[in-house]
Amino acid sequence: MFLSVFDMFKVGVGPSSSHTMGPMVAAARFLDRLRAAPFAAQGVRATLYGSLAFTGVGHATDRATVLGLAGFVPATYDHEAAEAALARIREDRALRPDGLGRLAFDPGADLRFDFGTALPGHANGMVLEAVDAQGDVILQETYYSVGGGFVLTAAELAAGKDTDDGPPVPYPFRSAAEMLAMAETSGLSIAAMKRANEVSRGGADLLDTGLARIWQVMTACIDRGLEGDGVLPGGLGVKRRARRIHEQLLAERGRNLSAPHVCNDWMSVYAMAVNEENAAGGQVVTAPTNGAAGVVPAVIRYWLDHVPGASRTKIPDFLLTAAAIGGLVKYNASISGAEAGCQAEVGSAAAMAAAGLAAVMGGSPAQIENAAEIALEHHLGMTCDPVKGLVQVPCIERNGLGAIKAVSAASLAIRGDGTHFVPLDAAIETMRQTGHDMHEKYKETSLGGLAVNVPNC
Repeated sequence: MFLSVFDMFKVGVGPSSSHTMGPMVAAARFLDRLRAAPFAAQGVRATLYGSLAFTGVGHATDRATVLGLAGFVPATYDHEAAEAALARIREDRALRPDGLGRLAFDPGADLRFDFGTALPGHANGMVLEAVDAQGDVILQETYYSVGGGFVLTAAELAAGKDTDDGPPVPYPFRSAAEMLAMAETSGLSIAAMKRANEVSRGGADLLDTGLARIWQVMTACIDRGLEGDGVLPGGLGVKRRARRIHEQLLAERGRNLSAPHVCNDWMSVYAMAVNEENAAGGQVVTAPTNGAAGVVPAVIRYWLDHVPGASRTKIPDFLLTAAAIGGLVKYNASISGAEAGCQAEVGSAAAMAAAGLAAVMGGSPAQIENAAEIALEHHLGMTCDPVKGLVQVPCIERNGLGAIKAVSAASLAIRGDGTHFVPLDAAIETMRQTGHDMHEKYKETSLGGLAVNVPNC
């Protein structure tokens, strides 16, 4: 099993990896199919199902789908160009993606929300259609946005989770137990094994350049969030708070008046800065999703800014270790809130961050696995219940608490010797089972939990 670090950490756009980035990617893939088709389509249509329908407007799924069909992709997204394109599409009722000419598309009629039964493959399903001049369907594809910006067609999903068909990698672990066994046999760290796998596919230069880019986008997102102000879009009237909290924390420095627990506020403010940017539709890195994008960068930034001995040279080891853990969770369970609740998003992110922090603090593979297990175990059962379908309440604060749990988990693991009662594999399987049993209204539909028990306008 191989999932690249660049699969787990993708540069993209808020507010949601599964509901914004995924539909945009799916639409771009559909355009590629049209370009390769022997016929010329005259128009396109899109239908959203399940969670994509129920929380699509709050997660900007409608907007992302239209932009994807217009040729936009998350990695190179330009906000000003997107706004101009949307205005043209609304006025002309047509798309003009490169290489396809004019495609009739009326956003009000050709983008549909189906609030009935979800598609069978996943809660985040969408059907894209191309039509001829008479409006008859000449090409159709079903796509599933399975979390973290990953997109699979119905056929790909049916073929199984492990769709990697590349050459073998040196350390192909599919479970935490296999990972630990390979580490013991090889004498390598988890980061070193993950690095070897990555280098075998893309080379060292591509890996190092890519990891540097990932951290640059992450830390820039924190900085923008710490400077941002005003009210977040969407209608809830949620005010940005990261800037004010950060100013208070800076003012308290050097006064010897701060309580020890103020370190929790630093972790939280870094995470909240990221998720306020995400809620505003800014550039973020999936880690492993947009809804949980604040946890990993917050823990790295906290470690760099507040922990003696921290060094930027270790950031690649942090990211590689975190990606190894995230890959195990995705392969054996889920990183999708629509599939398994927020335990799959913030819980997975906390496990990844805890593992990464334990690694750069000198933890052994066993201690790193323990850190990930502690963090994930104490997110089990967490629901995904965003108010008004927006990635704001409780998502922004939840990332802050996820970062705090990650740091606590890493610290507890480092103080142990790596032996523990519950294996990480057991925690991952429990998360999968819990997600399967969880009522659909608690899985990113905004039909239960906080979404219906607080004022929503």
